[in-house]
Amino acid sequence: MAIRAWPEGERPREKLLRDGPAALSEAELLAVVLRSGVRGKSAVALARELLVRFGSLRGLLSADRRQLCAVSGLGPGKFAQLQAGLELSRRHLAEGLHREGPLSSPGEVREYLAARLRDRPYEVFCCLYLDNRNRLITIEELFRGTIDGASVHPREVVRQAMTHNAAAVIFAHNHPSGVAEPSQADEAITQRLKSALALVDIRVLDHLVIGDGRTVSFAERGLLAG
Repeated sequence: MAIRAWPEGERPREKLLRDGPAALSEAELLAVVLRSGVRGKSAVALARELLVRFGSLRGLLSADRRQLCAVSGLGPGKFAQLQAGLELSRRHLAEGLHREGPLSSPGEVREYLAARLRDRPYEVFCCLYLDNRNRLITIEELFRGTIDGASVHPREVVRQAMTHNAAAVIFAHNHPSGVAEPSQADEAITQRLKSALALVDIRVLDHLVIGDGRTVSFAERGLLAG
């Protein structure tokens, strides 16, 4: 049965408008994003099937175009709708970091970086550039691949930091394995970057390693000393 034939109080969109988004299940929220079902399935039925097929909401939103379009009746349009919704949530989190005052909430920074990096299938090295009042200037993804001396180039990091007129930086990268524990290579490249940036009076405030459900801070571990 099509959703438009349901009693009005049970339709996801009307329920959201009446009671707010928190009142909806994951399947109902997905149905609102998807807007329509496919032949023989309402949007809610399709959403439930997708959640079961991919194991969770996170599994679904991490699926690539090929995986999603392999589901009968789906195509690039539905994939685009889901990706647009996901990117809006990431940008909403990022907007919270761009304020007039200094970055004062480590939890907010971690939440944003986890949303941006956690589900990447490869390592991504990011840099947050801050001014002399620790206000965020911008965020860049600088390198992809294994984070070691061969893939992260201190000269490029210094050049970008100076281009943005940064007074301080925060590094972040993800571990696709899900284990957030810093490796020896992580520690070594962090010290190399810190030394290179010190030559131009740019401070390294932290290096965050993003895992699955956990983020490790070099600053909290005392790994930036020396």
